[in-house]
Amino acid sequence: MASEAVVESAEAVAASTEAVAPETGSKHTLDRKWTFWFDNQTKSKQGAAWGTSLRKVYTFDTVEEFWCLYDQIFKPSKLPGNADFHLFKTGIEPKWEDPECASGGKWTAACSRKAILDTMWLETLMALIGEQFDEGEDICGVVASVRQRQDKISLWTKTAANEAAQMSIGRKWKEIIDVNDKIHYSAHDDSKRDRSAKSRYSV
Repeated sequence: MASEAVVESAEAVAASTEAVAPETGSKHTLDRKWTFWFDNQTKSKQGAAWGTSLRKVYTFDTVEEFWCLYDQIFKPSKLPGNADFHLFKTGIEPKWEDPECASGGKWTAACSRKAILDTMWLETLMALIGEQFDEGEDICGVVASVRQRQDKISLWTKTAANEAAQMSIGRKWKEIIDVNDKIHYSAHDDSKRDRSAKSRYSV
């Protein structure tokens, strides 16, 4: 039920955001549209295909909408166990099979405390919607995953084979989330073949 409450709350906030949004002239429009997604894998039926519990929650393109949604809903510390929040460029689904993601991969950073995960998540969201990455066109989105053993955050990109782009993104992201430990990049193709496949790049 917790997952349904999260989605219902998000949809209610989204509706109120539209209702109370300032006049168009006073909004701060972003360079592109972004979409929040929610996935509670604890409710997935056994044998169900991955992604069946994935739900698109809200698409926004202004700073005001972002803060309204984030402040009230989209903090990983509010998630039930085994659930994910996603923020992806509108038009890209947070799935390996999406054409924009199919040849890509992800940088992943582990996190042992919810407060730190919230901070890393927020810093990443602001960097994405603020277009702070030089290789921003190669970025698909970001996922915050809450798990019993260890939470993590992953930055998805489009072209795993482009080492220069991935290393540039990885270095910038590590600086943004302010971590000292190494972060690692895994290609979706490698992970499909072998869940324990070695990472391609590290920074």
